[in-house]
Amino acid sequence: MSEHPDTRTQPEEEDPYESLMARRGAPKLRFPAREADPRLAYALVHDELLLDGVARMNLATFCTTWAEPEVLALLAESFDKNIVDKDEYPQTAELETRCVRMLADLWHSPHPHTTLGTSTTGSSEAAMLAGLAAKFRWRERRAGEGKPAERPNFVCGPVQVCWEKFARYFDVEIRQVPMDPGRYLMEPEQCLERCDENTIMVVATLGQTFTGLFEDVVAIAAALDDFERQRGIDIPMHVDGASGAMLAPFTAPDLEWDFRVERVKSINASGHKTGLAPLGCGWAVWREQHDMPQRMIFNVNYLGGEMPTFNLNFSRPGGQVVTQYYDFIRLGREGYARVHRATYETCAHLAHQIAKLGPFEIVHAGDPQKGIAAVSWTLADGANPGYNLFDLADRLRAHGWLVPAYTLPPHLDNLAIQRILVRHGFSRDMADLLLADLERSLKTLAEHPPSKSLSEREVGSFNHDAKAAVS
Repeated sequence: MSEHPDTRTQPEEEDPYESLMARRGAPKLRFPAREADPRLAYALVHDELLLDGVARMNLATFCTTWAEPEVLALLAESFDKNIVDKDEYPQTAELETRCVRMLADLWHSPHPHTTLGTSTTGSSEAAMLAGLAAKFRWRERRAGEGKPAERPNFVCGPVQVCWEKFARYFDVEIRQVPMDPGRYLMEPEQCLERCDENTIMVVATLGQTFTGLFEDVVAIAAALDDFERQRGIDIPMHVDGASGAMLAPFTAPDLEWDFRVERVKSINASGHKTGLAPLGCGWAVWREQHDMPQRMIFNVNYLGGEMPTFNLNFSRPGGQVVTQYYDFIRLGREGYARVHRATYETCAHLAHQIAKLGPFEIVHAGDPQKGIAAVSWTLADGANPGYNLFDLADRLRAHGWLVPAYTLPPHLDNLAIQRILVRHGFSRDMADLLLADLERSLKTLAEHPPSKSLSEREVGSFNHDAKAAVS
């Protein structure tokens, strides 16, 4: 007789924690031989997930952690819809098309009804599609001029890791403007120093990952205009609006960064960040139809009808696009402005209080004209409180809060910064609870300062997680 009885014979009402699998532990190393009662399988997975942090208290993530019940209902109703199968799910495809047109209108495309765009699994895929389009356009132009197209590059400031992936995966040199003391963003002069005839695009970031600040799209575009007049080289721009592209239109509508700037040819954004959609939603939109090279579009005819596609992924869930459309018609410009203004108000409150609590220098206080709804700070110059920001992050983690600390990119990799992202659902009351825990943590660190050796070990471990925390 087997010592592992067949769990299929268990009565449905049996306590799942009395089963053999529950007593011995869930399978971890080998594919299980037998099926399990659904109540038991659920209980095992559910209980293991209790070890995860509380998403609403994760102030490192940019992603949506709260949604209306109607969003969750639509997501559940659409879980089985493959958005690439436009023949079988034509209305889901129609909702995607409507979202693209709405975003093109929001971002001032000259022809919002005809320009091309697509949903993606996130902003990183959208960024890579925009980068590939820029590479294809550059290569076609070089071929038309009878020039070699062998060493493409792009210029950017301190960016999210997806752009480093794009450079490596698609064999494009990344020319990154480093940070310098007192300068956290790419400025026009540093940008032009790295441009040449092989530059496929300049990427400006609307909401830098490390600090939350906006780069000056208008100033960079003006510098590239001068560059073209002087050297005859026309370099397009792409705006990485992962978070800012769904904030600025509602909270800083007069700020020019989008297709109002003629040199901007494409924009990527995360629907699942400040677009308020559930995880798994990104967007790429091109200024005009001809800015998307036709060679990037595939016509697929084996899912029931011929359909164009230009995504890196093929099969993708349709529920995130369905819920994004819900958000657009549910909130409109008025609703998004109301929601995002509230997050900026919470930012201002946090920045004001944090500045009073410790020896901190605020880098970004959540000004909607200057950056996304975030607060970032460093230890004040010359301050030596006996602890560092990694120690403070560790103390806050003990209270359940994830408030990341990380070092900045070169040439400021000796400077640590800490950052809070304020999302929809992070209320003023939660902010006050965080501030109370921050004050308690600072008091504990002052009364029981960590040893130097411990702090050094913590810096190493937090540096290891820094890229994950800031992306």
